[in-house]
Amino acid sequence: MPSTSRRHPGASGHLALGAGVAAGAAMAHLAPGLVCLRRLRCVAAPRLAGVGRAGHVALTFDDGPDPVSTPAFLDELDRLGLRATFFLLGSQVRRAGGLTAELAARGHELGVHGDTHTNHLMRPWWWVTDDLRRARDLIEGATGTKVRWFRPPYGAFSASSLVAARIVDLQTVLWTTWGKDWQPGIEANDVVAMVRSTMREGATVLLHDSDVTSAPGSWKRALAALPVLVDGWREAGSEIGPLGEHGLSGEHGLSGEHGLSGEHAPARGNDGDPAPRRLADPAARRCNGEE
Repeated sequence: MPSTSRRHPGASGHLALGAGVAAGAAMAHLAPGLVCLRRLRCVAAPRLAGVGRAGHVALTFDDGPDPVSTPAFLDELDRLGLRATFFLLGSQVRRAGGLTAELAARGHELGVHGDTHTNHLMRPWWWVTDDLRRARDLIEGATGTKVRWFRPPYGAFSASSLVAARIVDLQTVLWTTWGKDWQPGIEANDVVAMVRSTMREGATVLLHDSDVTSAPGSWKRALAALPVLVDGWREAGSEIGPLGEHGLSGEHGLSGEHGLSGEHAPARGNDGDPAPRRLADPAARRCNGEE
């Protein structure tokens, strides 16, 4: 007896088209993540990477404020006569609102590093928007000053990051140079060597003033490396300061001849709010600057 089941003649084509659309959407979401490759972004999107004016080093710190460690960085920066940019976590600001205000009062710039230290690569734009807005509002509420800068956790930059930064009116800056001070088992001289090996003209340098997402005690290596690095930059004739003095133009650091472009999304939802993690995501750490 002949089979009575039928298959629509175009079903396989529709399935293939659907798979192609899904794959294309995933690629569109993750494509900005290519800039997590430090050398690539310095060439393809230098403003986003933090390539600033020649002869100037932008000094930045992530993951604070931490009452255990950040005050030591404030005192050392005062001793060195420097101001820097601190990218703060909202979860930390809640614990240390007074320290957040002190950072601003002592002349430092503040930026958003997220409310939680969560990888954006698999998060929808509305989740990231809510996360950035919470952190921005906390920082501005604690200091009474407007926040300009944003750096995604792990440097994991996706279409969600791009859209959220535009909606929340923040300018995204990653880094050109880092010390990998978050790793276990390294010393201050290792941090110095890594920074020097990744230096370039107009560098934005990333260090950490907290170990809340890093190896315990790792901030001590960054603190010990700081005066050695500063002495070297000054001997080379470089100015050192915050991102606001680095010559990074543009509203978002993502459009124009030196960056990427993106559009606002038309709808909004809610995907929940995960608990912050203390230890780093290894895959994201590989993303955030490994060549």
